[in-house]
Amino acid sequence: MTRVHQEDFSTEQPEAQAAPRVPLAHGDQERPENPGLSPRQGPQASERLSPDDSDTSPLVIERLRVRREFLYVAEGYAERRRLVVVQARRRAPPPREAAGLGFTATKKVGGSVVRNRARRRLREAARLLLPRLGVTGVDYVVIARQDTGAAPWPRLLDDMEKALISLRRRFISGDVAPAAAAPPSPAKA
Repeated sequence: MTRVHQEDFSTEQPEAQAAPRVPLAHGDQERPENPGLSPRQGPQASERLSPDDSDTSPLVIERLRVRREFLYVAEGYAERRRLVVVQARRRAPPPREAAGLGFTATKKVGGSVVRNRARRRLREAARLLLPRLGVTGVDYVVIARQDTGAAPWPRLLDDMEKALISLRRRFISGDVAPAAAAPPSPAKA
């Protein structure tokens, strides 16, 4: 191993270099010199998601987990779209103060990874849309289709929203539901 001697090092100081130029963020270029109160500061008027919402209380959602509940809902209305099928059926009296919600994806959709992704996307879409478009006392089953897992998110939301709006109109207008069978008995734990 060779040893490096001190005489091999330069004793001169390197020339001073200019400080590197870091560009400002785009938001700072438009910032006023006198940062006073912004014109929108303070309480704001609330904006409604849709003008026809008369009920301001949030919709309580319960999960459907038992097969007979899914079969009961399958005998009700169904709205079919390219990316999703939404089935809905009103509970037999006495009406509940909540909406039921279940999800399903068959093996036609794909392998387990694809099915799980499709169900996750449907759960998120329902979380966003059902409180606003769902009807109290109605159970919903959302069924994934083959393209549900890979479709663009806005398109999936649009398909589900259209299906829920159509079902909401049916229930609010008082359309006669398909022949009612005996309601499913509560699950025994």
